Amino acid sequence: MLGIKEIEEIIPHRHPFLLIDYIEDYKPGEYAVGYKCVTFREDFFRGHFPQEPVMPGVLTIEAALAPVGAGAILSQEGFKGKTAFFGGINKCRFKGKVVPGDKLKLETKIIKQKGPMGIGQAIASVDGKVVAKAELTFMVG
Repeated sequence: MLGIKEIEEIIPHRHPFLLIDYIEDYKPGEYAVGYKCVTFREDFFRGHFPQEPVMPGVLTIEAALAPVGAGAILSQEGFKGKTAFFGGINKCRFKGKVVPGDKLKLETKIIKQKGPMGIGQAIASVDGKVVAKAELTFMVG
């Protein structure tokens, strides 16, 4: 398991844009499984939406799933100390809401990699129910 300090040694994301609490399991270059414990104190809930707080879908993808995938990529020996950038988001679907009190499970599996470029299959779920999924294209720079 990787806590925040270990995650920060692998990926460059920092608060307030590091929206993962820990990585439960990972294999460099293959996959990573992390979690975000969603609390009412998240800054984005003040405006999205005050009457019915919902975690923005773009943050579920960009600030939660992507860093988990970056952990899998950047933990490889040749990529340590580098940054993984987005090259694209494909086949993105939102299937449910993420609200305060949810424990968001974040899974990214690297399905294709050629040199510094690749694609990760990313799935976010709450209590076993998929709330978002996408294919994330990355470039290591």
